[in-house]
Amino acid sequence: MEKLLGILAPILISGLIFLLNLLLPGRWVTGYITKPGTNEKMRYRLNGLSVFIVMVAAWYLLGYFGLVPFDWLYRFRWFGLAGACFSGLIFSLAIVLPFGRVRRSFAADLWFGRAANLQAAKGKIDIKMWLYLTGAVMLELNVLSFLSFHLNSFSPDSSPGIFISAGMLSFFVIDYLTFEEVHLYTYDLFAERVGFKLGWGCLVFYPYFYAIPLWATVSMPDPGTPGWLITTSVLIFICGWILSRGANLQKFFFKKSPERSFLRIRPQTIGNDSYSLLVSGFWGLSRHINYLGEILMAAGIVLAAGYPSMLLPWLYPVYYILLLFTRQADDNRRCTLKYGELWNDYEKRVRWKIIPFIY
Repeated sequence: MEKLLGILAPILISGLIFLLNLLLPGRWVTGYITKPGTNEKMRYRLNGLSVFIVMVAAWYLLGYFGLVPFDWLYRFRWFGLAGACFSGLIFSLAIVLPFGRVRRSFAADLWFGRAANLQAAKGKIDIKMWLYLTGAVMLELNVLSFLSFHLNSFSPDSSPGIFISAGMLSFFVIDYLTFEEVHLYTYDLFAERVGFKLGWGCLVFYPYFYAIPLWATVSMPDPGTPGWLITTSVLIFICGWILSRGANLQKFFFKKSPERSFLRIRPQTIGNDSYSLLVSGFWGLSRHINYLGEILMAAGIVLAAGYPSMLLPWLYPVYYILLLFTRQADDNRRCTLKYGELWNDYEKRVRWKIIPFIY
């Protein structure tokens, strides 16, 4: 019976997040995307942090009253992963099949999606934002459950590095939900359609693969990680967060108020009659300095876990490298078509693609 519940758990949790996203109070904000065929910007109702708090509180209460052990999601993680894979596939088919062909092959349409900006319940739920919210909350529940398993197995000699690694992942989730509005202005929201890549990615890959540094290490004892390595991992994570969050916030404020300074950095741009491109602050360091930040954060999480010679946890930052370097190339092609000669001028002004002075 518990194995069946393990399979159903991610499906039930996703459904509960949908209901909370619909029913909890939220604030309406105007996004970056323009509705097709109009000059009207899309509106979004955001309450991700409230949903997160309710879900974590519910998880704690279930464990506190002995209804569901705190480490239950870890002990049935493989069944949960199977259930998530199934629901992710069904969701992807359901969100692609009703819409007309966009690309030459069905496989490409299934992978990339057909519909761009889907909303439900009279706009109260944006499907992309719900997907990211579901992935974030499920990741946090996995992190808490995995950490609980480690504590139950090794306390009082548990690994401080596991605590710090779990704390970094939790910070990553809370930070995303705190700045939920900022992500309405990022590549995922305005450039991608809803298909297998986004649907299965948020329902399966995000909550399970992102936890792989803990998945691979919480069943192991404290490796006695030296203090200097833990400190280094924290510094790498913080540097990555500053680059990622700082760059995203700078661009967010620039798009909302082009004349507004950010952290006392006055916006400098190059442009033409139609477009302006930011070339100061974080965006003067490289064209995608936020991508470097994401990679550094992932590396810090892996190092903190305490087994730097183990290959499995390193799949997390390697995934970011493959994803973001590929995305940078796609974004470059898209921007070349959109901005034309202005983009050539921008590339001369900001030489580095992701890593300043290297790439």
